[in-house]
Amino acid sequence: MNFPPVRVVAWLAASTLAAWALALLFALVATPARAEETGLSGDLEQQVRQLAQDGSRMPGAPRIEVTLGQLDPRLRLAPCLRIEPYLPSGVRLWGRSRIGLRCLEGTVKWNVYLPVTVKVYGNALVVPGGAAVGTILGPADVVEAEVDLAEDNSPVLTDANLAIGHAVARTLKPGQSVRQADLRPRQWFAAGDTVKVIAQGAGFTVSGEGQALTSGLEGQTARVRTESGRIVTGTASGDHQIVLPL
Repeated sequence: MNFPPVRVVAWLAASTLAAWALALLFALVATPARAEETGLSGDLEQQVRQLAQDGSRMPGAPRIEVTLGQLDPRLRLAPCLRIEPYLPSGVRLWGRSRIGLRCLEGTVKWNVYLPVTVKVYGNALVVPGGAAVGTILGPADVVEAEVDLAEDNSPVLTDANLAIGHAVARTLKPGQSVRQADLRPRQWFAAGDTVKVIAQGAGFTVSGEGQALTSGLEGQTARVRTESGRIVTGTASGDHQIVLPL
C-alpha cells in the first residue's frame, strides 16, 4: 500500500481545520440578534417609549404619539444581559429623532441608535383653504385646530393677530399649520420715510419725528435720523413708527 507523503497529509489536515474555523466564524457573525437583544420588544421597548414621551412632553400638549423605527438590519449585536436606553447629547425628541441603546452587561459592550418619530399634538392656527406665496392672510383665512406641533422646527402660531395682515412666505397646503417661518414680517416703513420716534422710559414717553435710514420690518431694529441730526436705533413697532427704549 502506498501512503501519501507526510507533508501532503499535514497540508490536508491544516486545510480542513482552516475551512472548519472559517465556517464557524461565518456562522457566529451571520447569526442575527434576537429581538430582545436589539431592544425592540418587551420591557425595554416600553422603557424607550416612556423615555421618548417624557423627553417630548410640554405644557398644553394633550397628546403625544411615539413611533419606534428599526435598527439597521446589517447590525450583528452580541448578546447582552442589560440594555440601557438613553437620550444622546444634543438630541431633541421632536419629530424625527433617535434614542441611544447601549449594552451595560455583556461580553461585548455596544452602542447603537434607534430611530423614533415623536408627534406632539396641540391647538394652533391652520389655513383651511391653503395659501399661495405672497397671499396676505385675513381673518377668514385662519382657524384654530389640533396639529402636530413637532411636524416642523419652526414654532406654530396660536394668536390670529400674529398672522392676520402678514404675507405668506412659503406655500401652505389646505389644513396646514401656520408657523413663524411661513410668514414674512410686515414692513412698517421704507428707508427715507418720515417716521414717528417714540422714546419710552420709566413712567414717561417722549415723541418726535425723524427720517428712516433703513427699512422698518415688524419687530426688527431700524435706524433713524432725528430732527436734531442724531442717529438712533429702535424697534419698528407700527405704521411709520419706531420705539426707542430708555
